[in-house]
Amino acid sequence: MFEDLEKVKEKCLACKKCALSQSRTNVVFSGGIKNSKLMLIGEAPGFWEDQKAEPFVGRAGQLLDKIFASVGLSRQKDVYICNTIKCRPPENRNPLPEEKLACKEYLDEQIRILKPRIIMVCGNIALNSMLPSERGISRARGKWFDGPYGSKMMPIFHPSYLLRNDSREKGSPKWLMWQDIQEIKREYDKL
Repeated sequence: MFEDLEKVKEKCLACKKCALSQSRTNVVFSGGIKNSKLMLIGEAPGFWEDQKAEPFVGRAGQLLDKIFASVGLSRQKDVYICNTIKCRPPENRNPLPEEKLACKEYLDEQIRILKPRIIMVCGNIALNSMLPSERGISRARGKWFDGPYGSKMMPIFHPSYLLRNDSREKGSPKWLMWQDIQEIKREYDKL
């Protein structure tokens, strides 16, 4: 199973299907641990991810690690992390439709090979890629959706959004994220 994932990664590392291949420093294929329980799909690599070839390694990644730790999860033991697209868009702009389409085969293969039971859909770009009929992370977050290969998907706020919204009051984005990660952990514990 994981051998197939390595073949997909090799193909992705050599990809030249869109203009992002010309401006990237590194392809950011995945991080965390390969497993069939829990996957997080983010949006696109940022500056630090592009430098280190690993998703969620900047400030948002540090917050994500704290969110995981708050319920006893870690990327080293429990979570496979990937992005909708594998190369950083210039100036961290939103990926263009043709860029998302160019990377779609890699994300589809990651999901097909691992067949995760739970998928966290992190942020609007990932939401629009995985659940195109849903509009807006604020409305979709915290709800379970049927995902590919019998998985359950829950949209969650992107940690970079939480960094810009510091309140922890009831109903705030950070408070809602706390509710969501606890619900995800409850489902995870049933596996």
